[in-house]
Amino acid sequence: MTKIELAHIIDHTLLDPKATPADIARLANEAVEHQFGAICVNSGYVQYAKSCLPPAQAPRIAATVGFPLGQANTTGKVGEAEQACRDGATEIDVVWNLGLFLGKQYDGVREEIRVLKQALGPQIFLKVILETGWLTPEQIHQGTLLVVDAGADMVKTSTGFDAPGASVDAVRIMRESAPGSIGIKASGGIRTLADAMAMVAAGATRLGLSRSVNILAEWPSAQS
Repeated sequence: MTKIELAHIIDHTLLDPKATPADIARLANEAVEHQFGAICVNSGYVQYAKSCLPPAQAPRIAATVGFPLGQANTTGKVGEAEQACRDGATEIDVVWNLGLFLGKQYDGVREEIRVLKQALGPQIFLKVILETGWLTPEQIHQGTLLVVDAGADMVKTSTGFDAPGASVDAVRIMRESAPGSIGIKASGGIRTLADAMAMVAAGATRLGLSRSVNILAEWPSAQS
């Protein structure tokens, strides 16, 4: 993997509730400068983030939905996602209903994801956040299968809020559980280039990073 290839799989992320418009503008500028594949912002900032990006060859915009708890009802999640897409998002990072999953209400979890994907259509890339730090290996495996069966495009480890973040073991289980056509996004607690590359080696096809610029700066200068 080259430095540019790494940059292209990074979702340059800012989800801090204290983030200001100036912070979002900086995020957008950094994404363009470093050729990150996407930026990831809270849904309320999508329209502004889009206005900060050039009209051509801009990074994709991912919006969080039901973030960070996942406990909004399905209608609310669908409405938030649809508005984010109208504002310019082409990717949605939704937090699934972890409580329903832990309560073994699998049909309800599956149906919510199915309804959301159906509402968004094939042109919008849907990632589902499991909060793997709160799950056993078997639950990570089972949850990945459920999300894939419901029609999501990518399975994501964590919100990075409260729950433990991504782990190499979780990413490996997700990759082994999902078909190759399904993406795996590692996010939460990835702070160094070594962390990032370990996630890629375990099977991550996308990285959600808030320290993207610092991590990319660690790339050896002798390599491209």
